[in-house]
Amino acid sequence: MSERLQKVLAHAGVSSRRSAERLILEGRVSVNGSIVAALGTKVDPARDAIKVDGKRIAAPPAGHTYLMLNKPRGVVTTLSDPEGRPTVKEYLRGVKARVYPVGRLDFNSEGLLILTDDGALARDLMHPSRGVEKTYLAKVKGQPDPDVLLRLSRGIPLDGRRTGPARVRLVRRADNAWIEITIGEGRNRQVRRMFQAIGHPVQRLRRMGYGGIGLGRLPVGHVRALSDDEVGALARAAGRVVARPRRGRPRSS
Repeated sequence: MSERLQKVLAHAGVSSRRSAERLILEGRVSVNGSIVAALGTKVDPARDAIKVDGKRIAAPPAGHTYLMLNKPRGVVTTLSDPEGRPTVKEYLRGVKARVYPVGRLDFNSEGLLILTDDGALARDLMHPSRGVEKTYLAKVKGQPDPDVLLRLSRGIPLDGRRTGPARVRLVRRADNAWIEITIGEGRNRQVRRMFQAIGHPVQRLRRMGYGGIGLGRLPVGHVRALSDDEVGALARAAGRVVARPRRGRPRSS
């Protein structure tokens, strides 16, 4: 099936679609050995040899489904539950593909959850070596002091080893503060346990970002398909980067 070249590049994780257009205009993309410098060129990623800066890109998986769910609290991140609790499957009515959650959000957590039938991408996103970033908004008990948040950002002992560096930001001062935290690890209930360790247990936890894409304004309990640029962002977060756009203005075609 033929698709626009910039769409194929974005879906393969090379760059965003806009940046892919810049790559094409700069003459950095070739198809079957010929430089392509015109937008709108169509290719068949399953048959054509597409290269960026001389490096062949992997053909994006065909026919896969990529979804985002704003998971409510009180829902299990599985497709079935022996205890009879609500599962994310209840929010997938009408989805024909057999999609599975990428990672987990615990029963009392909410927010961004990726679901896909692309097993290879899911494995890469969850592999500890990738360090895929996840951003959370946490309402914690009390008001942590700045030095405590600094210590949290530098890493604290957990399970006998220190957590990795984190980005931590006070979002709202209150009797029970709201803190934004971004981590590149995926230990079990890690964010909750980190705040527990500094004496400010989590009262509410919402995941806002995963692998470079954000929850945005998706209502709680709703599902939507990911855009090509979002799929590309996940591919890059999983380590499938091929090329980076150069700085400077693109030359005319």
